[in-house]
Amino acid sequence: MADPTSTAPAADTQWLTVPTADGPMRVYTARPAAPADRAVVVLQEAFGVNDHIQDIARRYADHGFLALAPDLFHRTGTGILDYQQHAEAMPLIGAIGADAIVTDVGAVLAHLGTAEGIPTGRVAVNGFCFGGRAAFTAATAWPDLAATVVFYGPGIAAGPHAVLDRSASISAPVLLHVGAEDPTIPTEQVKAIDSALSDAGVAFESYVYDGAGHAFACDARPHMYRAEPARLAWQRTHEFLARHLPANA
Repeated sequence: MADPTSTAPAADTQWLTVPTADGPMRVYTARPAAPADRAVVVLQEAFGVNDHIQDIARRYADHGFLALAPDLFHRTGTGILDYQQHAEAMPLIGAIGADAIVTDVGAVLAHLGTAEGIPTGRVAVNGFCFGGRAAFTAATAWPDLAATVVFYGPGIAAGPHAVLDRSASISAPVLLHVGAEDPTIPTEQVKAIDSALSDAGVAFESYVYDGAGHAFACDARPHMYRAEPARLAWQRTHEFLARHLPANA
């Protein structure tokens, strides 16, 4: 199911390669029909920059954003995994710690600044699942970001790469979406994230969706997708970005 609020012409898409401190990284890019002065960095689930993540990038382009989805698996050359390859995906994302995420997002931000003339203050980061943890991590390292959106990101408050203790480094506003029935982000972790952001003085919005579990906005996984929570989460996301990253600001 496409983003129901998306009405613009189809985006122009291509794969780019940008340099990082750990080697070249492929980046799926969706460009809107009109020149863009703002961008969204779309961070992948545990399965790579697959059709679903590419589709999200195109949806953002349809809304007037330059959208870039970096391949965070570039160090291993894994590429894309099938949704059935959960066991193979877990060690891959487990190996990607905060330093690697900061390196990769920093490379995309540098590319945006030099190649597109879009400064970090005109860029949002939006991550899904593992990418949600990556988006939160990026927000702690790049305080000049315009906004950060986290869709069901486990591992923020607990686990080997937890970054909740870095919340005080976040300056950009944060929006978080979590399913009430998501076992990977239990209630105590949701509360811990909210508490840490509040204590740090971060402007944030946190929503828990009844009747929704993990990956509830992933329409590529019908058994997990929940249409109404997904619609509401996307509505809130676009309203959030319209406030914090308006066009032609």
